[in-house]
Amino acid sequence: MIEWVFNWHSIIYALLLLLVANGAPVVARKLFGRRFAWPVDAGVILSDGRPLFGRSKTWRGILSSIGLASVASLLMGYGLAIGALFGALAMTGDALASFVKRRKGLTESSRARGLDTLPESLLPALILKSQVALNGLDIAAVVLLFFMLEECVSPILYRLHIRKRPY
Repeated sequence: MIEWVFNWHSIIYALLLLLVANGAPVVARKLFGRRFAWPVDAGVILSDGRPLFGRSKTWRGILSSIGLASVASLLMGYGLAIGALFGALAMTGDALASFVKRRKGLTESSRARGLDTLPESLLPALILKSQVALNGLDIAAVVLLFFMLEECVSPILYRLHIRKRPY
């Protein structure tokens, strides 16, 4: 008989770190408007005529994600370095999703269900699985739960005028 055992403590902490890392750029945009919103790709247009990432991927967003994830991680007992790396990996996954979406001809902030959440949740969970005590099943749970949370929370944030779009 196979026993399915989840490490719920680690799953919840990983989800909280993901929510903080991905929510930090949204909060920073709300607080600062367009100030300090320097695009990561510096406006580079590739040979396909599309931006590398787009204007919505900013240094302010990356730094806010790393900073707030570091503080959250410290409060959870993982330390600043784990949080900083978690935030950086989540933003790397987010940038990768933006890169793919631009190559597919999707506009900035357009919705691509799954692609919008998979890289930014899977990358930090996989790379930091030992540090946050996740196994393969836990990682799958983190990715699935993060997708479901984004689907439920995004429309609420839109109604509260925190997000620009309901997804």
